[in-house]
Amino acid sequence: MERQEIEIFLALADELHFGRTAERVGISQSRVSQTIARIERRIGAKLFERTSRQVALTPIGEQLRDGIGPAQRRIEEEIAKATAAGRGITGILRIGFSGAFTGHLLHHVSEEFGRRHPGTDVRIRQIQISDPYGPLRAGELDFQVSELPVEEPDLTAGPVFVSQPRVLLMASSHPFARRPALAMEDLAEATLLTVAGAAPAHWLEYHFPRQTPSGRPIPQGQAITHWEDALSLVLAGKGVTPVAAAGEHYYSRPGLVFRPLTDAPHLDYAFVWPLDRETERLRAFVGAAVECVRGLGGPARALRALWETGGTPRAGS
Repeated sequence: MERQEIEIFLALADELHFGRTAERVGISQSRVSQTIARIERRIGAKLFERTSRQVALTPIGEQLRDGIGPAQRRIEEEIAKATAAGRGITGILRIGFSGAFTGHLLHHVSEEFGRRHPGTDVRIRQIQISDPYGPLRAGELDFQVSELPVEEPDLTAGPVFVSQPRVLLMASSHPFARRPALAMEDLAEATLLTVAGAAPAHWLEYHFPRQTPSGRPIPQGQAITHWEDALSLVLAGKGVTPVAAAGEHYYSRPGLVFRPLTDAPHLDYAFVWPLDRETERLRAFVGAAVECVRGLGGPARALRALWETGGTPRAGS
């Protein structure tokens, strides 16, 4: 069997669906069918039972899968290891994130990246909302995943990793908690928490505006330096704050309520790195992350797909 034939056979043995196999391998569905038929003729036995409703491995198909699967994975690992060494991908990769949900997805990607590039050591840490680019500029991180927009002359933004609707987080005792949804104009009737520290002015205005769309002032509350401060202040009734909708899965606790902000732009989290420090290792990880997110349904679907396939939200991860 040729390498691509092995890849197609193992993909179909895993997916048990010709359409998903074609998408995974990057070929047409008819090509998958033709390849499997060719392998079966060569072996002289059926490898799959096909009906209008399902695809299943035959006993001989199971035997072949169990026999060549581990060997194929070992070959891929060795090729990836040699390729990584040749391209300079091995070594430590330090990644920052804002938002527990982006950290959760990054850990998921890093597991796959580690299998592809065994010589890498991926280290993931949270960055604080009060200093979103400080560790990156100081060389403590190679790159990070954080909220757009990025309008810094020394930084560049790469692909969007996560895209989420925006919701408003408040105490269950807040008057807004009785409403099913809110609009940005409603913020004039609330106290909005602010952020202390070195966050850029354009970034603050996008995420923590001082005016509603019609120009009404939004009352400004206490400034926070860590995201955990926001949770405790909201619980104490000191203000409200926008957050990504995924926050309800990661920050939910008694006394907190999340309500949709129906006219607020989505929160997009993208890869960000210094213009002068782009490396092959960085490009390899970002490429693997984009591929992983695409496989989970795209930036808007990836988190939900991760939960549905067994990923468990981990606070602070």
